[in-house]
Parts: sequence; C-alpha cells; structure tokens
Amino acid sequence: MSRRSGRSPRVRAASRAALATFGAVLVFAPAVARAGVEATPIPQNPSEAEAVPPFTGSSATPHLVRAPVVPQNPFMAPNGRSNLHDDAYMTNTYTWSGPLGMKMQTLSTFQGAECASVTVDSQGRLVTVCVGLEGPRLEMFDPHTLELLAVMDLPQRKPGAGSPFTEFSGGGYFYLDQANRAVIPTTTNEIWVVAETEGATGPGFSLERSYDVSGSLAEGDKVISALPDWSGRIWFATTRGAVGTIDPVSGAVKVLDTGEPIGNSFAVDSTGGVFVVTDRALYRFDAARDGAPAVTWREPYANIGIVKPGQTEDGSGTTPNLMGTTYVAITDNADPMDVVVYRRGKRVRGSRLVCSVPVFAKGEGSTDNSLIGTGRSIVVENNYGYTGPTATTKGASTAPGIERVDINSTGTGCAPVWYSDERAPSAVPKLSLANGLVYAYTKPPRSDGVDAWYLTALSFRSGQTVYERLAGTGLGYNSNYAPVSIGPDGTAYVGALGGLILLRDG
Repeated sequence: MSRRSGRSPRVRAASRAALATFGAVLVFAPAVARAGVEATPIPQNPSEAEAVPPFTGSSATPHLVRAPVVPQNPFMAPNGRSNLHDDAYMTNTYTWSGPLGMKMQTLSTFQGAECASVTVDSQGRLVTVCVGLEGPRLEMFDPHTLELLAVMDLPQRKPGAGSPFTEFSGGGYFYLDQANRAVIPTTTNEIWVVAETEGATGPGFSLERSYDVSGSLAEGDKVISALPDWSGRIWFATTRGAVGTIDPVSGAVKVLDTGEPIGNSFAVDSTGGVFVVTDRALYRFDAARDGAPAVTWREPYANIGIVKPGQTEDGSGTTPNLMGTTYVAITDNADPMDVVVYRRGKRVRGSRLVCSVPVFAKGEGSTDNSLIGTGRSIVVENNYGYTGPTATTKGASTAPGIERVDINSTGTGCAPVWYSDERAPSAVPKLSLANGLVYAYTKPPRSDGVDAWYLTALSFRSGQTVYERLAGTGLGYNSNYAPVSIGPDGTAYVGALGGLILLRDG
C-alpha cells in the first residue's frame, strides 16, 4: 500500500479544503515569476498583525555547543549550505550563529509557492526550489533583499499526483553540489543537474545534464530524493521503496526494490553507508562492487500501522540523523512515539539498538520532521494534529512539544533532558552550535482567530524559550513542512506557503 492510500478520509478532506482556501492566496501571484523583481511581501491582514505581539522575551547570550565535526562530502556544497537538512549527515545543525533576538527585522517575498529547501551558493546567494499549485521552479534570491535574481521552470506535476501540501517528490528535496549546481529529482523521474550562469543581464540557470531513471522504476513510482556518496556516485530513493545508484560518468542506473514505501530523504556517511528509513524499517546500504545498492543491515521498528495526524505516511516521519561516528537516530511509529538510536557500523558487537525512548503523550505524539542531532543529543518536535494548512487556521494549532533526549556517556541507553510546551506545527527545527539556540517555527493557539507565526529560539541547554519574533499572520506564513534555515551571515529563512521569509538581527 502506498503512503498516500493510507491517509484517512478526514485528512484527505482537509487537504481538499486547504487547496481551495490557498487558491484565494494565489490570486495575488504574478502569472510568471520574473527575475530582477524586488520582493513583494507575502499578504497579511494589517489589523491582525497589529493585534499580536511582534516580539516577546529577550535577546540571547551565546553559549557554544560542543559537537563532533561533520565530515564534508566532497561532492556537495559546504556543510550548512547544501540541502534542507544542512549536510550529508542530516544533522540539522550549523557551526555559525543565527539571530540572537536583537532589534529583529523581517522581510518576505511573495511567490505564490512554497520555497522550502534553501541552499546557499559560493557567492552567498539563495538557491531554492519553490513548489506551487502550478508546479515547481528553481529560483535564486538575493540573501539580503530577497530580490528574485534568476528562475527556471522545472517539469510540471502530473494530474492526480497527490496533494501539493504533502507531495515531496519532484523537487521538494534537492542538493547543491561542490560546483554550485542544483541536483534535482523531477516529476518526470529524471535527475537534473542545473548549473548557474552569468550573463550581461545577471545570473541564470542552465540544464547541464539529465539522468533518466524512469526505465528502472515501476509505473507510478516517483523519485523523492537524491544524494551523492563520498565517491561521487549518486543515490536516489523513491516513494514506492526503490533505492538506486547512478554512475555519474556513464549514467548507468542500478536499482534495488525494498517493497516498502519511503516518505523522506536519507543520509550518507564518510564510510560509504547510505541510511534509508522506509515505512517499515531502517536500512544501511553500501555499494556492491558493480555499484549497485546492497543491503548491509535492516532494523524493523515499532509501528502501529496508521497515519497519525501530523504524519504523511504510516511509518517513521524522520530522515535518518547521523550522530558523530557511531550512531543513527530516527523516530518510530509506536504510540507513544519513541526516539530510537542504533549503532550504524556495518557490524557491531551485541545489539545494534542503543535505546528507544518514548516522547510526548500517548495519543498526542507524531512527527514528520528530521531530528536535530549532535554527538549524543537529540531534539525532536511534535507535529501531532497537523493534517494540512486548514489545521492551523482560525486561531487553531497543534499539540505541544519539543523535547531533548541524550545518549548516556557509555552508549548503553538514553534519557530525556528537557521538555518545552511550544507548538511547532510542521517546520523542521535547527540548532546553532555557535550560540546554543534551537530555532523552531511556532504558532500559539488564539481565541480571537488570528493565525500568528513566530520564529522561536529555545535554549539548547535548558529548553527554556528565549524569544519569539513574529514572522507574519495568515495562511501565507504557514511553513507546511519547510525548515528553518540559517544563512552564513546569521539570517534565518523560513519557506512558507506564500514564498520565503527572512528574519535577522537589526
């Protein structure tokens, strides 16, 4: 059964309603995104924005978080700049600081599409895929003004391809390589390599190469993510459970079918391990001598077999998170949900399982976002109740909960460290190792019906909320599974249904 067919009638109805509601926002969008256009803010009701506090809390004092250095994949842009989860290990951490909450400024650009996966090229420009009802497009923005510098249309969605609010294939995941090229799975089951160009009128994009993997996939299957290993071989995963490799020189494609749906991206480590979580198990793959994917080990996890509110499939909602040289962490689909940590080596003595720790209340816990991981610490976010954009309209929000869990010093177990009751409906949280702040995108429930969205900074040490800065009000500011991203200059970016939001210290 595909991960789409397991969704409840209530979830499908909510998605249809959200589609209709968001159509009202789209009427403000330009018919075609054009380069050289200054940022136009995402629409919001001025009276609503005035009715909510723009800032609460106080500016932060930085506290360094010590963590193992994440190895740099030689075929990806520098760590922190290369993909939605920041590096090949999918740690969701940055070595530089984010906003400290000092006289913060905000800016947004309305694109009529969600610009979720933000990467940064060698000139500091933002490169992102923006996905709207009309289809995905590759865009480049000025990191300070959000002026649109370049745009390239990507293959359009096929009719009946699924809800645009939970469909992550066709560009939702992509990476920037070591030569500033965007490597993008498309809706046509090709993997495009798109180079940046420089001309008299400014920067642009050009298709440099395309790898067609459609002939190796079943009818109706879709590539969800692609990443390179340390030899330059491109790996990819599909929604129906195929894991494949592409020889970047010859273009030869080799595929192994797990038969288990995949709803998220995957992680790659410097030893050659490729870590994929399906709706049934966590896998380590390594390349065989001929370059084909080979299963090194498979670990099933606890699963009640249903799509909880806040998930897009009936399994783990997380991309595997690689911690230091030893561990890989995911969440399962038990009730209550657990953070589960394994030893990731090819072979281990004793049990591969390190721990399984329940988080959030029974019947009120789920996530569809990757974990934050350092050497021994994990931060997990609760998305229970997020069934689509309408779940957080008219002042509503989702179940509370952001929690930290640590592996003990001997690597024999784990324990909770702190719990926050902040409500973060669906955005991927991030951690700045330089200042010790966890950045979440939150929405407090309000009885007056105002939908206010905040960049919220929590102390990594204690879990206490340090500050909250208003990003905007209304449906256009809903992040809908997009991450918080931190640029090298300390600016925070959040993709939202209306486009892209910038928040920075003054």
